Amino acid sequence: MTWVKVCGLRDEAAVEAVVDGGADAGGFVIVESSPRHVTVEQAASLMDGVPVSRFIVVVDMTVDQALYTAEMTGADGIQAHGKHAAEVAAYAVEAGYLSLYPVPVSIDGTLESLRSISPGVMPILDTFSPVEHGGTGRTFDWSLIDDPGRPFVLAGGLGPDNVARAIRAIQPFGVDASSRLESDRGVKDPSTIRSFIEEAKTS
Repeated sequence: MTWVKVCGLRDEAAVEAVVDGGADAGGFVIVESSPRHVTVEQAASLMDGVPVSRFIVVVDMTVDQALYTAEMTGADGIQAHGKHAAEVAAYAVEAGYLSLYPVPVSIDGTLESLRSISPGVMPILDTFSPVEHGGTGRTFDWSLIDDPGRPFVLAGGLGPDNVARAIRAIQPFGVDASSRLESDRGVKDPSTIRSFIEEAKTS
C-alpha cells in the first residue's frame, strides 16, 4: 500500500483529516516566506499527540538549526530544502529522524544524482522550479523518469484526480501533496485531503 504524506498543514481541521483519512505522515512548513508557514510554536502544538509521522519542512537551515527545530517541535522527520539540504538529510538519519530529501526533476526528466544520497534518506521527486521549494501545484512528465534504483516519494501537482494514475504509472514508494489539496492558497480543504488519501491508498 502506498505511503501517503500531506504537507503544509496549518490548522487542527487539516491535521484531523490527515489522521482520520489514514495518511502516514503530515508536513509542517517552518518557512516564513511560504503561504503555508507555521511558527515553531504552532507546529509543536499541531503535532502534539498526532499518531502519524510528523515532518518539519525547512529551507536553508544548517544541521544544528534543523535538528534544534525538530527537537523543539517534537517532529519525527525532517524535509530540508535549499542550502545544506544534503548535509541535513544525512545528519537527520544519524540523529534518529526520518529524512526526506527533495530531488527536483527537470523538464526533460533529468534527476539530480541520487548516488550521493545516503541509504537511510528517502528521495522525494518534485517538479523543478527556479524560485520555489516545492508546493508549485505542477506535475512533471512521469514517463520521463527512469527507475531511480531505490524507493522514492513522488510529489508535484498531485491531487485526488491524478494520484491513482501517477501511482500506476511509476509505482513510487509514497506520494506527497500540498497545494492541490487547498480551498485557498495556504488553506487546506479537509474533504479534499480525505479524497486524496483514499485515492492513493486504494490504487
